[in-house]
Amino acid sequence: MFSKDLEYSIGQCYKQAREARHEFMTVEHLLLALLENPAALAVLKACGFNQPKLADGLKQIITDSVPVLPADDARDTQPTLGFQRVLQRAVYHVQSSGKKEVTGANVLVAIFGEKDSHAVYLLQQQDISRLDVVNYLSHGIAKVGEGEDKAQPGEPRAEAEGGEESKVNPLQEFASNLNELAREGKIDPLVGREEEVERTIQVLCRRRKNNPLYVGESGVGKTALAEGLAWRIVEGMVPDVLSDAIIYSLDLGALVAGTKYRGDFEKRLKGVLAQMKKEPRAILFIDEIHTIIGAGSASGGTMDASNLIKPVLQNGELRCIGSTTFQEYRGVFEKDRALARRFQKIDVVEPSISEAVAILHGLKPRYEAHHEVKYSAEAIQAAVDLSVKHINDRLLPDKAIDVIDEAGARQRLRLLADRKQVIDVEEVGLI
Repeated sequence: MFSKDLEYSIGQCYKQAREARHEFMTVEHLLLALLENPAALAVLKACGFNQPKLADGLKQIITDSVPVLPADDARDTQPTLGFQRVLQRAVYHVQSSGKKEVTGANVLVAIFGEKDSHAVYLLQQQDISRLDVVNYLSHGIAKVGEGEDKAQPGEPRAEAEGGEESKVNPLQEFASNLNELAREGKIDPLVGREEEVERTIQVLCRRRKNNPLYVGESGVGKTALAEGLAWRIVEGMVPDVLSDAIIYSLDLGALVAGTKYRGDFEKRLKGVLAQMKKEPRAILFIDEIHTIIGAGSASGGTMDASNLIKPVLQNGELRCIGSTTFQEYRGVFEKDRALARRFQKIDVVEPSISEAVAILHGLKPRYEAHHEVKYSAEAIQAAVDLSVKHINDRLLPDKAIDVIDEAGARQRLRLLADRKQVIDVEEVGLI
């Protein structure tokens, strides 16, 4: 039930109390031990605590208030009722949230339940409240500002009182680093679209309203443009002004998921935006950006994600790339004039047949490696031509890519002896 770090902290707490011949093991003993617990320490740092001052205060209170057993007394150190209540409270909260492990961060939250204890008094003296701790655990919002003591990246992730896990960096919790995915080979290269890419870079280099908005029908490659830009950054195929840029793809579903109370969503989003401000190289990509209008708002309320993002978009503090369809742009996005004017619209139209063929040739090595086959040039041309002729409800290049993918998958289903090493027009025509 207890994490290894917490078990060690409780063991150290008992050891120190016993060595000092203290009659009782108190909440103050427990908080003092938590100052060396990684999970609890990360939270306290994020709340801007003064570690030496808090440690000295706890030691002084323990010395002044805890009775010492005589040397000839055989009794052992006993935990106080408050000490036991704190651990029971932490276990209860973790169990009720469906989690299996209690961390030092859970115990830190539970300590605030002992309102009359010296431990809580000392925390309050440093202007640390239970709300500050829970805000950091649930939403990754550190109380301290720039230049103050705060949790460092790489420190263990803490667990909230309600069991909701959070990383130190909200971007890691609610967004995907597209640059990192590109380095790992999980993003396909961008082929063509030179005009759209050039316009995107030009908009991103503006001082204000530096936010491109891709508008096009489903399947024309709007998301691929943002992912492809990240791939080009990693490959060094962009101007120097963007060479160190990092593109994060916001997961709006993760932001909304699990928000039980009004204000939870806003706190999460503010945490993401605050972290973006700290990283001037960062660019936020929001796919289906029209969904932020109304996201997180209560019934009949006016506060939603778009109203939180507008101020930072206006003054250039945040660079954002959005994507949406023509229908959603006209029906939803454009109606929010204040939001729409902060973006520079870039139309992403369906590529021509020759452009689609070039795109498929650029992606061909990835699909050949995945399906362990080769595609002939004629098969690529046939995939485009046949998809244009027979698939009328979708657009290039998406539908042509699906054709060659299906042709490769069809070969993988066959016995090894029956598989063809090269997919030609005939195999494509069977799809």
